[in-house]
Amino acid sequence: MKKRSRASAPAKVILVGEHFVVHGEPAIVLAIDIRATVTAEMRPEPGIHIESENLGVSGLFKGGEFIPERGGLEAKRDLEPIHAVAAEIISGCHLKNGVGINVSSPIPVAAGLGSSAAVSVASAAALCSLLGREVSSDEIFRIAFNAERIVHGNPSGIDPAISTYGGILWYRRSEAIRRLEFDIDLPLVIGNTGRRRSTGDLVAKVGMLRSRYPDIIDNVIRAGGEIVKRSIQALKEEDLESLGELMNIDHELLCAVGVSCEELERLVHAARKAGAYGAKLTGAGGGGCMIALAPPEKLGKVADAIRRAGGDPIITRKTDVGVVIEE
Repeated sequence: MKKRSRASAPAKVILVGEHFVVHGEPAIVLAIDIRATVTAEMRPEPGIHIESENLGVSGLFKGGEFIPERGGLEAKRDLEPIHAVAAEIISGCHLKNGVGINVSSPIPVAAGLGSSAAVSVASAAALCSLLGREVSSDEIFRIAFNAERIVHGNPSGIDPAISTYGGILWYRRSEAIRRLEFDIDLPLVIGNTGRRRSTGDLVAKVGMLRSRYPDIIDNVIRAGGEIVKRSIQALKEEDLESLGELMNIDHELLCAVGVSCEELERLVHAARKAGAYGAKLTGAGGGGCMIALAPPEKLGKVADAIRRAGGDPIITRKTDVGVVIEE
């Protein structure tokens, strides 16, 4: 049994299809090269000690009790998914000692980039490695998916899937998640508005609009599904200009169902003016992040434009590397 193990897992962006996926259409999701890193180590004292440097919270789970250190009792809410991962892995191992889990993640929280899933996936991999458990990627996904239910109640599973497997995934509710094998570079700039929002509230907002205007909104939803199909063709042909145009159309459909906001609009239009092929919100909307697909030589210019428009830019790319045990 090791004394220490470290693992990392990627964040994600939804390229096209958010919100419409709730109503039966597909979505395309990318793993990006921003990674959460988790270090797990043995501790002489019993219990599960968890610390998140980025959230500024820490505490000890011991015998059904949570003893906060930083962040007060509210820290339990942030750390509970990681505890759920650890508790499942440790059960049956007959450990006499405790474990310590340290999370270091540059992924913005509550911004639609899959922060909690990346941390859960990396935690599962690090702990399994620490305890000498040889598990498949599918098992890591299952453990992390169970933890995600604590955060989101009834998640789709796409976030822990993309953090586990990496690459590009095609997702449709009630169907198996499918990996899309496209060897294509996708240079992106993420723009974070810094505005937090509730995914559940925004999903409910679209649902209410659909119930009031079913004939209109159903057509918008079907158009969103068609964009996903056309985007797959653009990826296959490595046609970034067409993909950017489809992203722009997708964003306007999302505006039509009421999930954009003033902050997102400023960043999206700034990115387009700076030379991006396409720019759109990613995730639930109402704040959070947008993404811009740009020629490599214009990434810096697009990032500067997003910054001047009030956003926090991150230059990133698609990654095919999912969860990795680093030591």
